[in-house]
Amino acid sequence: MSVRSVDDFDYSEVTAGTGTRTQVLIGPDQGPNFALRRFVMEPGGGMPLHTNAVEHEQYVLRGGATVRIGDVTHEVRAGDVVYIPAGTPHSYDSTGQEPFEFLCAVPNAPDTIEIVGC
Repeated sequence: MSVRSVDDFDYSEVTAGTGTRTQVLIGPDQGPNFALRRFVMEPGGGMPLHTNAVEHEQYVLRGGATVRIGDVTHEVRAGDVVYIPAGTPHSYDSTGQEPFEFLCAVPNAPDTIEIVGC
């Protein structure tokens, strides 16, 4: 299948996060090189400081958040592009009155997630 509505995909709660859910829009069974995921963080939601074994390429669709990448904190909003190198500690805190929503592309490679400080 080449075209589907985003409404056709189930959400999964992100257990490490607060008020955060995701959809796998393109996974390893559709594309050999990259996966595409959609994240939605409710106002006040977020993800704690963590690392991933794979890089992240992200495009913010709506809302805003404070995103920490390494030792630098960024305010991001709709239209911003975010790159997070593999192994770099990062976190998200949704800001504002609407959900923070972004697309995240990652390589189809083994990934391990580690919460920093635990």
